[in-house]
Amino acid sequence: MDGAAATVEIVVATAGRPRGVRGEVTLRLRTDEPGRRLAPGSCCRARPGGHRLTVRTARWVGGRFVASFDEVGDRDGAERLRGAELVVDAPADERPADGDEYYDRQLVGLRVHDAAGRDAGELVDVLHNPAQDLLVVRTADGERLVPFVAALVPEVDLDAGRVRLADVPGLLDEPAEAADGAGEDGS
Repeated sequence: MDGAAATVEIVVATAGRPRGVRGEVTLRLRTDEPGRRLAPGSCCRARPGGHRLTVRTARWVGGRFVASFDEVGDRDGAERLRGAELVVDAPADERPADGDEYYDRQLVGLRVHDAAGRDAGELVDVLHNPAQDLLVVRTADGERLVPFVAALVPEVDLDAGRVRLADVPGLLDEPAEAADGAGEDGS
């Protein structure tokens, strides 16, 4: 081993429409930390192509996140970025500053245990919905959605590689309407 810290590539934004004539670009954020990932002076890469970009400015304008890059000086350059994913390398073991938050990449792949500690499946995705995040759990009977709230997911242990679910009957069971194809009234 060479001693270099392991890194992961994460998508932080997708370049949208140019703004103005000086090379500013609207960004569709894919990170909860734009002030950290896209701070002036920080670097990212545009995919496809892998072109290195250095953030010159980054700010909110009328509800949109807008950035300019040292390597993009005009509207034509900004237009060429449209649709590109902006990626950064982050330490694989990096954790959010708030101890009660997690990056999706930390959760995906964890084993899911029921309240008694029995293996119930694997966490395969995190869906970000307006009301709450949902954990997608692959069980022996198919995929199930579990609201990612403390009352239902009281423990996340990254070091042990697992999450523990609360003792809630039916949490990972197949929904009744999918199981029998009929509603409660038999119709």
